[in-house]
Amino acid sequence: MSAPPEWLHVRRGEGPLLLSIPHAGIQIPSEHVADFVSPWRARKDADWFLAELYGFAGAMGATIVTTALSRSIIDVNRDPSGASLYPGRASTELCPTTTFDCEPLYHPGAAPDAAAIADRRQRYFAPYHAALEGEIARLRARHERIVLYDCHSIRSEIPRLFAGLLPVFNLGTSDGAACDRGLRSRLGALMAASGRAHVTDGRFKGGWITRHHGAPGAGVHAVQMELAIRAYLREPCGAVSEADWPPPYDADFAAPLVAELRGMLAACIRFCETEESAP
Repeated sequence: MSAPPEWLHVRRGEGPLLLSIPHAGIQIPSEHVADFVSPWRARKDADWFLAELYGFAGAMGATIVTTALSRSIIDVNRDPSGASLYPGRASTELCPTTTFDCEPLYHPGAAPDAAAIADRRQRYFAPYHAALEGEIARLRARHERIVLYDCHSIRSEIPRLFAGLLPVFNLGTSDGAACDRGLRSRLGALMAASGRAHVTDGRFKGGWITRHHGAPGAGVHAVQMELAIRAYLREPCGAVSEADWPPPYDADFAAPLVAELRGMLAACIRFCETEESAP
């Protein structure tokens, strides 16, 4: 078996929990750097510091798959065909050409064409999903059912994508199609118990990872957790700039959210270890 590419990281655990972190990367391959308006803009929409936020998960026996690449190179949580996961709603592409704030990412004429997108899909998208598929198969060989927990975060206010202030917890289950209803309910109850603003299958219902890999009938229960960044970073109000984004990670500031997330991952593990399911 060939070694994975250097940007693809797999930390294996033996428990029934698989974490995917597809958007926390900030690396830009050297051959693409000059194409972007600025490296900062190409990294602006990263899911910042999720490896630090979920740093406790390995000790719980979780397997963690992450990419070090910036989502501006290719978004591994989009439909690889290029079809929108949210028809009629604003969204960025498989290979984004703008930031969430609609700023151009590329210099004029430098955006990837169809051939370049196909190349990135083969070089970067396919290996990430092959890693997920391999870990799903490995864990399913050990456990009757597993949870694929897809980790995300986003700025709290992005008018192009959603109105007003985003709830802190945004659980996506593809309207219940990607996981057992019992798991959906358990996580919903924990979000409510936190006292923080929350929603299930609201603006973010789960991306390609949740929808494609979730197969409850085959023992693979997938959920996406989109977090509003204000819950763990001192997020500036309004527009952000290179001078203030991202703010530094402060473990003490993030600690209350970490405790809540720990409880959610523990609930996922308990779900896998019991036989009860929603009717």
